[in-house]
Amino acid sequence: MSAREDILGRIRSALRDAPVAPEIPREYRATSELDQDALVHLLSDRLVDYKARVSVVAAADVPARIAELLADVGSYVAPEGLDAAWVTESDARRRVDSAAAPLSVAELDGIGAVVTGSAAAVAETGTIILDGSPNQGRRAISLVPDHHICVVNAADIAGILPESLRRIDGTRPLTLISGPSATSDIELERVEGVHGPRILDVIIGR
Repeated sequence: MSAREDILGRIRSALRDAPVAPEIPREYRATSELDQDALVHLLSDRLVDYKARVSVVAAADVPARIAELLADVGSYVAPEGLDAAWVTESDARRRVDSAAAPLSVAELDGIGAVVTGSAAAVAETGTIILDGSPNQGRRAISLVPDHHICVVNAADIAGILPESLRRIDGTRPLTLISGPSATSDIELERVEGVHGPRILDVIIGR
């Protein structure tokens, strides 16, 4: 018997006479019923409130907007599965990160920006969800570079969290982003860039 089997066996034994768990009431709000225009507006408003920079563009204009944002960046990192068409207009040096050939933390720290896609977004809370899919890559690449350029498909915006959770695979590692990294001490002095990028650019493509 392995240690894992031994531990699980002891847990099952300890729970053998435990009472049946009661049914959890789930009467909370599950949908927002907002249309796409309202969702885009609400998400933009929340993200700006969190000091993110937001661009709402036609899907065909996403590459041009990314190129504008990378104009002053010497190099950027992109996950292996990023849509190549998104970065065709940028002259910045691209570094590709993958599970098979991950960049080191020191390498990521020397790169000016990261460009990723996203899995979903929650308009009401201004939250973008990354789930480690190929166009988003490892969590490290979205946390170490100081500037994160994140593309959100308007069709992936939901009104509230329960709607977003139904669209993603909950078994994947999730990163929830609500504005640039920031924290406040007990005197409420805001410090940005403590746990991740200080600059968050969100491009909403529709």
